[in-house]
Amino acid sequence: MSEYGTIIAPGAVRFERLLPGPIERVWAYLTDSDKRGAWLATGAVEPRAGGQVELQFLHSGLSPLPDEIPAKYKSLEKGASFTARVTRWEPPRLLSHSWPEPSGNESEVTFELTPQGAEILLVVTHRRLGTDQMASVAGGWHTHLGILVDRMNGRVPQPFFLTHSRLEGEYEQRIASA
Repeated sequence: MSEYGTIIAPGAVRFERLLPGPIERVWAYLTDSDKRGAWLATGAVEPRAGGQVELQFLHSGLSPLPDEIPAKYKSLEKGASFTARVTRWEPPRLLSHSWPEPSGNESEVTFELTPQGAEILLVVTHRRLGTDQMASVAGGWHTHLGILVDRMNGRVPQPFFLTHSRLEGEYEQRIASA
């Protein structure tokens, strides 16, 4: 299993991670505000299709290690937030929700959980992305999922922006050569 996301269609990227179970624990890291806030963003999830999802990002709070925010992301220094809607709610195996894009369009993120022995396979698929967003979004998910893996395994996660900057550049090269 590659840590790198796979471009599965124009505007769609998919990631796979094995996480320590049980499945209910991983589900909590997707749906509980405090647990999700440790790797992605805090905020309530209304537990039903059509429900509201609040995501409040504070990337600088995801790791205790020193970080450096690139100039192009300085607007995120004090955090960012948005509201989305649940498109699929099938606990504890599947959660999909919209994801507002800067263009005004909506993309969609799907989290799928499948038990594999004592571990849980998490598949994250982000669809309907603009081509200009792919490298940043892929680098972002790769970084956030690395933080999730570290948190769930009791390790100190790497700083978000230093990691994301490196990965965004790698995804730009991967996408250009695809």
